[in-house]
Amino acid sequence: MPTLPYSLYRGEQIRALDHYAIHTGGVSGTVLMERAGSAAFNELRRRWIKATRIIVVCGIGNNGGDGFVLARLAKEADLDVRVVQVGDINRLHGDSLAALQRLQNLDVRVEPFGSIPLIPCDVLVDALLGTGLKGEVRGQAAQAIAVINQSGQAVLALDMPSGLDADSGMPRGLAVHAHCTVSFLGLKRGLFTGDGPNYSGSVVFHDLNVPDATYQQQIPQVERIDYARFKSLLKPRARQAHKGYFGRVLIIGGEQGFTGAARLAGEAALRCGAGLVSLATRHAHAAVLNATRPELMVHGVEDDKAFQTLAERASVIAIGPGLGQGPWAKQLFDLAMESGLPLVVDADALNLLAQQPSLRSQWVLTPHEGEAARLLGRASHEVHEDRFDAVMALQKNFGGVVVLKGAGSLIASADLPLWLCSEGNPGMASGGMGDVLTGTIAGLIAQKFDLLAAAQLGVVLHAAAADAAAKAAGERGLLASDLMSWLRRLINPA
Repeated sequence: MPTLPYSLYRGEQIRALDHYAIHTGGVSGTVLMERAGSAAFNELRRRWIKATRIIVVCGIGNNGGDGFVLARLAKEADLDVRVVQVGDINRLHGDSLAALQRLQNLDVRVEPFGSIPLIPCDVLVDALLGTGLKGEVRGQAAQAIAVINQSGQAVLALDMPSGLDADSGMPRGLAVHAHCTVSFLGLKRGLFTGDGPNYSGSVVFHDLNVPDATYQQQIPQVERIDYARFKSLLKPRARQAHKGYFGRVLIIGGEQGFTGAARLAGEAALRCGAGLVSLATRHAHAAVLNATRPELMVHGVEDDKAFQTLAERASVIAIGPGLGQGPWAKQLFDLAMESGLPLVVDADALNLLAQQPSLRSQWVLTPHEGEAARLLGRASHEVHEDRFDAVMALQKNFGGVVVLKGAGSLIASADLPLWLCSEGNPGMASGGMGDVLTGTIAGLIAQKFDLLAAAQLGVVLHAAAADAAAKAAGERGLLASDLMSWLRRLINPA
């Protein structure tokens, strides 16, 4: 299967690419539609080899035209094809109407929605709305989406699952749950974050063979990142290296009852190659916190002097895992803020930051949506509904590098583009995963990666390790500690 491109676009940018390809690139709309329908049909045959009964649900725009092409090709391949028209067929025009007429020349009858059931079949093709969505899905289109979702059939979506916003990755009222989406011309950013991954299924791509100059007309504001793209940053180590080469991480956290968080962050920093890792925690449990990982240096820190002793030797401070928000936490948070060292700020440290906002360049903030909401003074659902806007607002308000965690984690720095991690899986929805990410990023900063590179590499390492662990034993029951051995393997690419 071809590798997905890294550039991600807004819906309006895709329309601009399409316009350029037709009006300047010399590729007619009919040719683009034929290529799109053909690419989708080829994916259908590749993915569902034994499928013989196909139902194509078409709208009245160009997405419906792509569906007509697919239906024609399926008929020519002697498949059992039925076409369902949603919306007034008399409103079809241009390339879509021409595609319908070519289909009808094969004696394929186009049935109005509601006149035939959408089962049984082997594959349902969603060619209803694509990126042409405007506002909430209503009327017959909404009814059709509901029927598709209730059918229990395999679903192939053309360009976008109908009803899914191409920009935000959020359903506009409701959206098709596809098993596979074939995205044309350019990848839409909404496929990979917000609720997008839940609706799009597996994403494949076809550029419709437009001229290369087409892509020079639009500058993508979001770039997709994955482990394959960033592993080249992991160069072999010098043979004479010793632990002093690779920095010292100081992790602050582990209030009573929350020691595991600091412990996970500490091991992650070690597994990602930091030379030395110290934990600053409560004195009451400092003696036993490293019982299962003796390489961690654990210190009970209850006063300014003890903190300063550790900070003087540190390359980077990671604060937040299991920190709490009591007096001890606030004391160490203030000391970390005054240290002058690069910071990785997570968990309860973010909640303390929300109480006393600060703008600085030398830190990486790693909020999930709830923490982001508190930092921005918004509701959590507002952050989720426009994650791109939220991560940019966080970076503007707080500076540095911001990682907005979640499906399709986003990374923002002072300059565009934004970065979106397309790896990871639902098994990561368990306690401690964020602590592992904090330690991973801190460990990379200690090894002299700049803050943005450390955030990018840390996020993709973390996600790829979780994917490898899930592939080995499944998503349910995946523990944060299960990532450790995979982090070590991935930080050492062959």
